[in-house]
Amino acid sequence: MTDVITRARSGDGEAFRELTEPYRRELLVHCYRMLGSIQDAEDVLQETLLAAWQGITGYEGRAAPRTWLYRIATNRCLNARRSAARRPAKEWDVPHVDPPEPSRLGEVVWLEPIPDTVFDPEARYEQAESISLAFVTALQTLPPRQVAVLVLRDVLGFHAAEVADMLDTTVESVKSALKRARAALPAQPTPGPEEAVVARFVAAWQSADVDGLVALLTDDVFMSMPPIPFEYEGRAAVAEFSRTVFAAGRRFDLVATRANGQPAFGAYLRTQDGQSHGVGLYVLTLDGGRISALTRFENGHLARFGLPRAIPTP
Repeated sequence: MTDVITRARSGDGEAFRELTEPYRRELLVHCYRMLGSIQDAEDVLQETLLAAWQGITGYEGRAAPRTWLYRIATNRCLNARRSAARRPAKEWDVPHVDPPEPSRLGEVVWLEPIPDTVFDPEARYEQAESISLAFVTALQTLPPRQVAVLVLRDVLGFHAAEVADMLDTTVESVKSALKRARAALPAQPTPGPEEAVVARFVAAWQSADVDGLVALLTDDVFMSMPPIPFEYEGRAAVAEFSRTVFAAGRRFDLVATRANGQPAFGAYLRTQDGQSHGVGLYVLTLDGGRISALTRFENGHLARFGLPRAIPTP
């Protein structure tokens, strides 16, 4: 490793890639957790690698390469969060659908799903609970430095002294921020068996069976659709929204995928041209064998999941 660092410091690009490539994927997931956006995470990862390359001559190897790279990535993420906070929510723009009054307007609207193919669920720091939509969403509601401390300490396992060095602060400040972040983090869902509930969801959604859908939901289920801020909380509200979606004979086909370690589906609206056209991506959050949340993302995410823009109508 010392030889690789020496060659990289002398301007050897291949040595720099050898030094950083083992951490590229986990750094991307780290940036995604902090930012809630895979697109922003990819941008910050590129900034991180560029900053590392530009600063390699000052890296003497006293900290492990992984620690050095996480320091750069975390601070770039903190800068990015300040910029992202100024983004406006998006207005409702689904044609021919007049939605019911939402239960509330969501606090977190600039949220994106991450395909399971991006991360390694076998890795301790990339296990499903640390990449779930509920966890990533909750992180976006915390102050940025609390997010950084919580992720670096509880998810990635860095020591308090290492985190203090990364953030140019004291160990006492790290411990205080971690305590506050843990206290503010809501309880996370406990996923149950997926196969049966997912099969019933597909059958209900594709047949516009609202009663069948409602039977799968928890009492406090909520539905969100970032970057549109509308949220519908409770079975009755989700049922009313679903009836609106299925109104006027609208019917859908679902294509299975996975996002954030959770079951997900590309949603395709059937049309009279023999094609079903992609209109969004749904991610299900399961809690105790029932659906506790449905999150709808826009159809621009389908390609990232390897899903087509349209499919033949069955």
